[in-house]
Amino acid sequence: MNQYQLYIFDWDGTLMNSINKIVHSLQAAALAANLPIPDESASKGIIGASLTEASKILYPGIEQVKIDELIKHYKQQYLEINATPSPLYDEAEQLLLTLHAKEKLLAVATGKGRQGLERVLAVSNTKHLFHLTKSSDDAKSKPHPDMLEQILLELDVKPEHALMIGDSRYDLKMAEHAGVDSIGITHGAGCIDSLTDCNPKAIVHSIKELAELIL
Repeated sequence: MNQYQLYIFDWDGTLMNSINKIVHSLQAAALAANLPIPDESASKGIIGASLTEASKILYPGIEQVKIDELIKHYKQQYLEINATPSPLYDEAEQLLLTLHAKEKLLAVATGKGRQGLERVLAVSNTKHLFHLTKSSDDAKSKPHPDMLEQILLELDVKPEHALMIGDSRYDLKMAEHAGVDSIGITHGAGCIDSLTDCNPKAIVHSIKELAELIL
């Protein structure tokens, strides 16, 4: 599967092992905002969506003022308080370096906000490897195809020449809606059944397995 010109990666749960940090930050934010604390399954289930959409999924009928409060506490937890380690997955950086060396176009399409994305790109020292990055502040929330459509337009790539790699149904449904092929990876937030339901070209279980498939 090395015929693609553009490789688009989700971030959390795909390149970075940050699921536990997200779950714990969300639960602490809910407590601080006086909202019911979502369990681990519910917390993982919204990873991939923007914080605003995630709030509406977790708390149907929630008022905007409470969404704003939850997001404020979440950002404080994730950026300042929660110290849960969130390294890149094994071999993730090497995969990006190899694709970059092969002159492939690389992009990020993430449900993270721009501030959070810029922080993890700096911490992981990978920003220079990506030709374009899109966050939830730049486009409509996944699974709407807006994020991928912007990337394709700005990098002048046709949908059939791009591949989306993600760990959640939001990633793969976004790709399906944009007419872009996808690969699901199971080491993040999504279970294999939810990924399979989104018609990916393949399901892999690690970055090593992904590299073997696409290089």
